[in-house]
Amino acid sequence: MTGLRRIGPDEFTLRLDAVLDVYTRAMNPPADQLSGRRAIMRNHAAHPAFTCLFAEDETGTPVGVAYGFHGVPGQWWHDVVRRALVERHGEDHAGHWLGDALELAEIHVHPDHQGKGIGRALVVGMCAGRLERTAVLSTRDGGPTAALHLYRSVGFVDLLTRFVFPGGHERYAILGAALPLDG
Repeated sequence: MTGLRRIGPDEFTLRLDAVLDVYTRAMNPPADQLSGRRAIMRNHAAHPAFTCLFAEDETGTPVGVAYGFHGVPGQWWHDVVRRALVERHGEDHAGHWLGDALELAEIHVHPDHQGKGIGRALVVGMCAGRLERTAVLSTRDGGPTAALHLYRSVGFVDLLTRFVFPGGHERYAILGAALPLDG
């Protein structure tokens, strides 16, 4: 990896093929979900304070990608998670974590480049200099994973575990961290 490069929503939208390539290699989703994922990602680029980091190899090809934005009511993930936090832990708890949060929507590293610190660099880089009080994200919850280890090592804690999003079947952990990050 030659380094991280921050891009804005316009370049992100133009480079959606590269973003989806890293996502597909890292997550191995069913092919029929990719057009929907593309639409979701394109819509995310219009959210407030959107930012993206590319981890690029020496040729400028993205081998890792992370992006996020300021979460606000009316965004699907924000509203679903807020509702669940209120139900399980109360309004104050939900407000603390989501009232002024950077929502890390996607963090992925191509499998050929995992285990080299790229994921950590992306998470820390995404959170660096942000003005929000907290950062929040969701990740698969199926026991100890490299992703969970990474997030916890930089200060993220469990907000919800074994959470199933509406219409889904996979279990997720919803994590939050105070900003600035510890790691």
